[in-house]
Amino acid sequence: MALRFPATAQDYRRLAVARLPHFLSDYVDGGAGDEQTLRANEAAWARVRLRQRVLVDVDGVDTSATLAGQACAMPLALAPLGLAGMLARRGEMQAARAAEAAGVPFTLSTVGICPLKEIQLAVARPVWFQLYMLRDRGIVQALLQHAWDAGCRTLVFTVDLPLPGMRHRDTRHGLGAGTLRARMLRIADLLSHPGWAWDVGVRGKPHLFGSLAGQLPDARDLDAFKAWVDRQFDPSVTWADIDWLRGQWPGVLLLKGILDEDDARAAVSAGAQGLVVSNHGGRQLDGVAATAARLPAIVQALGAQVEVLVDGGIRSGVDVLRALALGARGVLVGRPWAWALAAGGERALAALLASWQQELRLAMTLAGVRRLADIGAGQLDLSRFDDEETTR
Repeated sequence: MALRFPATAQDYRRLAVARLPHFLSDYVDGGAGDEQTLRANEAAWARVRLRQRVLVDVDGVDTSATLAGQACAMPLALAPLGLAGMLARRGEMQAARAAEAAGVPFTLSTVGICPLKEIQLAVARPVWFQLYMLRDRGIVQALLQHAWDAGCRTLVFTVDLPLPGMRHRDTRHGLGAGTLRARMLRIADLLSHPGWAWDVGVRGKPHLFGSLAGQLPDARDLDAFKAWVDRQFDPSVTWADIDWLRGQWPGVLLLKGILDEDDARAAVSAGAQGLVVSNHGGRQLDGVAATAARLPAIVQALGAQVEVLVDGGIRSGVDVLRALALGARGVLVGRPWAWALAAGGERALAALLASWQQELRLAMTLAGVRRLADIGAGQLDLSRFDDEETTR
């Protein structure tokens, strides 16, 4: 039976998988290694239990928040997602418009398809920009200046990619192989999805890596681009380079990819105004802890010094409440917005975000809180009762 009225992130995922070429749907869904951390991320939020409260005045629940100094309708931002412009026609631009309509920030990946200027012309709200530390610091400086000139004031700097993780799904599809067989397999995959091929493959051109088009001669060639990016990742980066970065960027700096309390303290010392507790969606080191498991200790280590955001496995407005109860200021979401975008473009993503805000509002109502500032450990059910024991 066709899914005519998607309601959840997983509903949109089903639609996206049916519409996308397999190498793209696996690119979005895949993680590193055996994908243990990928699975753990989502499962960990489900283990966070909430307290339901009754007979509390919860008239006028307010989901509004401030993230990185920017007013938001709810404590959520769209995480940076590479190749989003291949998921829907001019995908990053559609996503930015949906985010603006929902009143939440959109983060453009360095390896997005649409250039920053194209997006900034389509929306009035400033977008956030994501960047890696590349070997060529001149390129880093150029990208920072380009982002600033385009109106970006929040930089999301990814620190957990000294080298790309082992992503076996991509390998199985021949991504980066550069061989004739790999290209022919992708062509066959594309031809088996004619709707995508016409709407995105033809009407969605140009398929450049927009932010890097001025830096990379082969910015339209996926295999050449992957080879260039692999050469540019710099495993020699240290906290001294973050000090240098802080001197280059006058805006808000968020460091994304923190999983350890000592690293969190170092991020504060390096001048970051915020950090994102993240394991790259399970796409880097397989076997590390889920972000929900690491979040409380990092929040406790930092206190109120900086904003702490979290990503990884968040699939609903209820999960947003769980993250806030564990101490996060807000969340970043990646795969859910990718699925909605691929399933139905801007309209579907707008519907998903509206649904999540309503779900968060309802969850707050049933938990007995009216404002985000009132959410904390008091909303957690810390009992150790094991539901599974009742079935034995």
